[in-house]
Amino acid sequence: MSSRVLMLGTFDSKGEEYAFLRKRIEACGCEVVSINTGVEGSTDLFPVDVEADAVAEAGGESLADLREKLDRGNAMSVMNAGAAVVVRKMFDEGKFDGIIGMGGSGGTGIVTSAMRTLPVGVPKFCVSTLAAGDIGPFVGTKDIVMMPSIADVSGINRISRTILSRAAGAICGMVHSNIPETTSERPLIAASMFGNTTTCVDACRAALDKAGYEVLVFHATGTGGRVLESLASEGLLDAVLDITTTEWADQLCGGILTAGSGRLDGAGNSGLPHLIVPGCIDMCNFGSMASVPDRFKSGDRNFYEWTPEVTLMRTTAEENRQLGEIFAAKANAAIGPVAFLFPLKGVSMLDADGDRFCDRDADQAFFNAVRKNVRDNIRVEELDANINAPEFSARAVEIMLELIAAPKSE
Repeated sequence: MSSRVLMLGTFDSKGEEYAFLRKRIEACGCEVVSINTGVEGSTDLFPVDVEADAVAEAGGESLADLREKLDRGNAMSVMNAGAAVVVRKMFDEGKFDGIIGMGGSGGTGIVTSAMRTLPVGVPKFCVSTLAAGDIGPFVGTKDIVMMPSIADVSGINRISRTILSRAAGAICGMVHSNIPETTSERPLIAASMFGNTTTCVDACRAALDKAGYEVLVFHATGTGGRVLESLASEGLLDAVLDITTTEWADQLCGGILTAGSGRLDGAGNSGLPHLIVPGCIDMCNFGSMASVPDRFKSGDRNFYEWTPEVTLMRTTAEENRQLGEIFAAKANAAIGPVAFLFPLKGVSMLDADGDRFCDRDADQAFFNAVRKNVRDNIRVEELDANINAPEFSARAVEIMLELIAAPKSE
């Protein structure tokens, strides 16, 4: 049986475009299954497997009611919810191998909401007028490929003909590609990393690999932290080596790399062994210097231009104290083994002795707040070294392995 691609979209307004896309997918050797999410009608240009009335019902309302209300916002919400239910059900029934869709803001929202219900690894491709902007809300924590439509998704022309043909080739290539099988059953550890903690995490990864573990490294840029938390919550990890928890500094100070208030919850709520290190809590991330909020520019703050597009702001002792209280509360709520490891000679490369962000009073404010507020049975260790020193990564690995070996009731 040939691979099957699910084509999802508003066939009432984009019937011509989807008819072209369908032909190109079939020309690449894949079968096409289709779902219409168009409230105003359908298309007779190709067979439709699931019509909009079924999608609306799955979303909690009838299609007739949606048409009668003339409320586009409500209709979009219902079709978003319904598409997600229908697509996931079809996937669970083995009816497709990959999914593709296209649209403007409305179409992109429906298509990607359905895609986000699917497991990581299932090919997901969206051609969108919004793909060159902030796609975080559409992608979420899933592996959705977003391709800019360049021109609006409106008719078949010299631009759309090329874009949609390439999109068809991309999704078919994805579903046809073979993933090498592995007999490895190694336990999976997630680690968080930043440029400022790369040396530490690389050393930890190498040591854990030798110890028989597979390590997934997540860049702590907001999205990375959210994905880590999602995988932990879904039970897909065996432990979390949280070397780089900087996203909480952005959450507190209003930076651009926040992972949300749920950061540090996934491992604890799932009972996973969790080593927490305050990596890069000395910095909050903004865009260019011009993007830094005026409330910070007017004060005596320490800034460092990491790149022309990224400005780092050193956190203060008071901010670090607040972070320490937050981290302690997260650890206190954990139902699994958890521990802290503090690097006394700097929580980042820039916080090393004599470097741009070196501020031992600010670091100590965090350490003290954790010690003051954490449960007595939670281990808190410190090491007289920078976070990137070999002895620090070695000790982090030792504690991680001890937490993994600890009885589950701890």
